[in-house]
Amino acid sequence: MGARSLLARGLGRLTAAGLHLAGRSASQLPGRVALAVDPHAIANLAPKLVHGSLVVCGTNGKTTTNNVLASAIEAGGARVLCNRVGANMAPGVAAALLPGGSADWAVMEADELSTINILPELRPRYLLLLNLFRDQLDRAGEIDRVQDVIVSALAASPETTLVACGDDPLVMGVAARARKAGTRVLTFGIGEDLHLPADRVPEARFCQVCGAELTYDYRAYAQLGAFRCPNGDFCRPSLNWQATGVEVGRTGVSFTVAGDGLEEPVRLSASFGGVYMVYNLLAAFVGAHLAGVDAATFQRALDGYHPENGRLQHFRVDGREVVLNLAKNPTGFNQNISLMLADDRKKAAFFVINDNYNDGKDISWIWDVDFERLAVGAPCRDGVVKAGDLAVVAGGHRAEDVRVRMKYAGLEAPVAHTVREALDAVADLPKDRPLYVLTNYSALWPAKAELEGMGERL
Repeated sequence: MGARSLLARGLGRLTAAGLHLAGRSASQLPGRVALAVDPHAIANLAPKLVHGSLVVCGTNGKTTTNNVLASAIEAGGARVLCNRVGANMAPGVAAALLPGGSADWAVMEADELSTINILPELRPRYLLLLNLFRDQLDRAGEIDRVQDVIVSALAASPETTLVACGDDPLVMGVAARARKAGTRVLTFGIGEDLHLPADRVPEARFCQVCGAELTYDYRAYAQLGAFRCPNGDFCRPSLNWQATGVEVGRTGVSFTVAGDGLEEPVRLSASFGGVYMVYNLLAAFVGAHLAGVDAATFQRALDGYHPENGRLQHFRVDGREVVLNLAKNPTGFNQNISLMLADDRKKAAFFVINDNYNDGKDISWIWDVDFERLAVGAPCRDGVVKAGDLAVVAGGHRAEDVRVRMKYAGLEAPVAHTVREALDAVADLPKDRPLYVLTNYSALWPAKAELEGMGERL
């Protein structure tokens, strides 16, 4: 170990200790310090991992998947290093690797564009690629650029096996190119028709090989499903692991997994829901299985898992249930709308959109969100419009843009600057109506902090 590497570790750990004493987050700055001293700090820290690492990547769901996977491996008795709070660029990964002593595994969430900086250094055993959707267009550009970066990252880490969502044609576009370059590819997906309505604006319509319009036997959501090219040169693969018997409800999800290395099908259940969550939990199960965790241990970890990062957290404020979740792009919002509509209670919603750097300045994507599914009502006397059984409030730095979008969807939404103001806006509604708070990145943590200060966790 060279002097530069030792200095990087020492300064990084000293920075982390100082931040902890000050009560500040140490999720990124210690890594920035370490990488400034030693640009290969991640590579020089990786040998401390006895069994290696797993990296979780994808547009939506990577934080939840990453944390469930880490919790499951820990439940099996292993020591795990993990960037649990979503610091998913190279400094966040470096910071998570800094604690002293060896570890059995690292489980790291990676931003899609940061894979080129993380994979060649960390050389993970597995990259779990969940999905690809348009996101942060002014930073990431179109999806083909993101695909190019991930393919290049895999080429620079030839030891890595790609564990890919076989239902997503954009992910399988990456897989096809990576396989040609020598990457081993394994796949997972949902193996049955859930009989759900197709999203009106899917992210991918065309074959990744010839450009012909794809056809589907069925879709789960967005572009994920049993796809095939009419020319026969691109289709959903035969899946290594698949979920069947899928049940999705307001109180959670359950499904059966069968596939490679499983002596018999395994039934899994969780108390948090949505079709997208089936994919997240299936990916986490596959990652845990590859790391040697048995199904009973994984289920035990699921039973004890309680989101702490603002994703699907439930609170009670002034007698009203408040559900907080992240919605940062069209697909994420559409899935949250589906989750809301699956809740058969009358309800209210607070849509919060900021345009800070980590959100993306370009918020034109809100016009691809299918808010029209909500618009079936008329104004009530206090100015809040009930879309059937839904009352809507707009918020965030771009609240007026959200309000205009609501208007074109047939909804009239007052503006609130805080969750407290949103609760006040719907105060005349019966307390048994929950408030769904859907925010993009930079609005999530302030909303979470506000809710923690006002109410109790459920």
